[in-house]
Amino acid sequence: MAKRDRHRLRDRVAKFIQEYRRKDSHIDPNDRTYDRELESLVKRMRPEELDRLMRDEED
Repeated sequence: MAKRDRHRLRDRVAKFIQEYRRKDSHIDPNDRTYDRELESLVKRMRPEELDRLMRDEED
């Protein structure tokens, strides 16, 4: 994967995680919005690859 593409994917994953996590326990649980396409991509990723993206590590 090209470095630029990797950084773009890392940024999308970081934004997805930020949007996906709960912000407060007393808020409606269905108030979150996020990219379903990216969710599908993240679910198909190998755990090692997702970990590297989240840590911003090179191959």
